[in-house]
Order: sequence, then structure tokens, then C-alpha cells
Amino acid sequence: MSTISLTVNGRRHTLDLDSAMPLLYVLSDELRLRGPKFGCGLGQCGACTALVGGRAIRSCMTTVGSVGNSEVTTLEGLGTSERPHPIQRAFVDAQAAQCGFCLNGVILTAKAFTDQNPRATASQIREALSGVLCRCFTHARMIQAIVAYGRRAV
Repeated sequence: MSTISLTVNGRRHTLDLDSAMPLLYVLSDELRLRGPKFGCGLGQCGACTALVGGRAIRSCMTTVGSVGNSEVTTLEGLGTSERPHPIQRAFVDAQAAQCGFCLNGVILTAKAFTDQNPRATASQIREALSGVLCRCFTHARMIQAIVAYGRRAV
């Protein structure tokens, strides 16, 4: 066990834990955040996605010790119900959510990609999201929401 300082969603946390612990467990168990979820545990489904330094990472495969001083952002850190982030607003406007299990991975992956590629085409967005599993078949609305977000960011 060691003392680890971590900035999550703009708040600094000092925790006593094993630096080899997956970041997902720190976010969900220690900090009680509900955005990142355990899906496959192999980094293949995207349910555990978090942003570290603006990049989408799989928190089930990332150790808390490897994060260092980078800012960690989860779905909860983007916006609130009262003031949603523009990408969250785009998803609401497009009615792009169904069961919600994949939304964490879809929104955070899309945000990281679109922030770097605001004029991305629907095809490029689909490719960027290819590692996030969704079974609800709202992909068309999700792509619509992400394209709309990208247009706002330009």
C-alpha cells in the first residue's frame, strides 16, 4: 500500500492503496463514481472508459500508479443534469441513449476523438467507436449526436 494523489473530475484525492490497482476500481469502489463500469475486464468493451489527460483509456487495464499527475475525467466530470456538457446535450437532443450501459464508453471515446477531429465524418466516428460495444442499436442516433457535437466545437 502507498499514498497516491489523484485528480478526478477536478478534485484532488489522496488515497492509501496499491499502485497496481486498476483505475476502474479506484473510480468505482473508492470514489463511488458510477460512470465507468466493469464490463469485460479485458479492455475490449469500453464500459470502463475514462479520460486521462484528454485521451480515452480503458480504466480496467490501467493501473492507478500509471496515471501520475494527469487529470482523470469520468462521465460525471463532464457536466451535470442542470448543466450538461455539449456532448451530453447532443445525446439528449438526438435521443441517443437506450439502456445506458455503453454510454460512458461511447460519450468519452467520442469526446476525445471529436475534440481532436471536430470535422470527422460519420464513417470516421464509427471507426473511432469500433472498440466500444453497444447492443441497443441506437448507433445511428449516437453518430448523429457526435457529429452535432463536433460541429458545435468548430
